[in-house]
Amino acid sequence: MNSSDRLAIVTGGTKGIGLAFSRRLTRMGFRVVATYRSDEESANLALREVEKGLSVVRSNVSDPDEVAGLAELVRTEHGVPRVLVNNAGLNIDRPVLEISDSDWRRVLDTNLSGPFYMTRAFAPAMLEAGGGSIVNIGATTAIRPRLNGANYCSSKAGLLHLTKCLAMELAPSIRVNCLIPGMIDTEEMRTRYRVAEPEYRDALLSEIPQRRIGATDEMADALEFLIGDGATYVTGQKLIVDGGQFMW
Repeated sequence: MNSSDRLAIVTGGTKGIGLAFSRRLTRMGFRVVATYRSDEESANLALREVEKGLSVVRSNVSDPDEVAGLAELVRTEHGVPRVLVNNAGLNIDRPVLEISDSDWRRVLDTNLSGPFYMTRAFAPAMLEAGGGSIVNIGATTAIRPRLNGANYCSSKAGLLHLTKCLAMELAPSIRVNCLIPGMIDTEEMRTRYRVAEPEYRDALLSEIPQRRIGATDEMADALEFLIGDGATYVTGQKLIVDGGQFMW
C-alpha cells in the first residue's frame, strides 16, 4: 500500500482495546480516524497520547444516518480506508426476564447493526479503490453464553455469522475476519471481574492456561497480523486471543 492508501477507521477507537488498535495503526503508518460515542474526555486524552496520525470523530454507529454522515465526512476529508475495524461495543447486563426493549435494542443496534451499517457505508468505496481488510471485534460469549447477557451474547453470536456473510460477498477484494479477545487488561475488565481482589483474580487466572491476563498490545498484535501481508489468504475466520481459556 502506498501512503495515499493507508487510512484506517476504528470505531470505539479512543480507549481500551480500541485505543491500542488506533495507536498500533498509526505506528504502522496509517492515518487513523477513531470514532467515539460520548466520552469526549477519553477522545481528547487519545489525541494527546497518540499525537500524530490520529483524528477523532463523534459518531453513534447504531444510527444508520450518523454512519452515512460519517462515511461522507471521511471520504471528503480523509479519503478511502484500506482498513475498517468495527470495535465499538455496548454491555447492558440484566437477567433475561428483566431486559427491557430498550436494553435489547441498544445492545443489538451497537454490537451487530453497527458493524453492518459501517460496512455497508464504507465497503463500496473500498471495493472501487481495490479492496482492503475489515476486522470485526467479537467476544468469547458469542460461543459460550453467560448469565445476564442474553442481549450481548446474541449480538456477538450474530456478529460471527455476519463476518462470514460479509467475507463471502465482499471477496476477493475485501477480507473480513473476527478478532475475539479473552481476558484483556482494560478498565472495564478489571472492574467487571474485580481483579484487584486476590480471590477473584486467582479464580480467574486458574481458568487461563497461560495464567495471566492479556495486554491490549497483544490484541493489537493480532490485528496487525489480520490486516497484514501474512494473512492474505485468511478471510471469514475467527481469531481468539485468550491465553488458551477457550479452545474452540
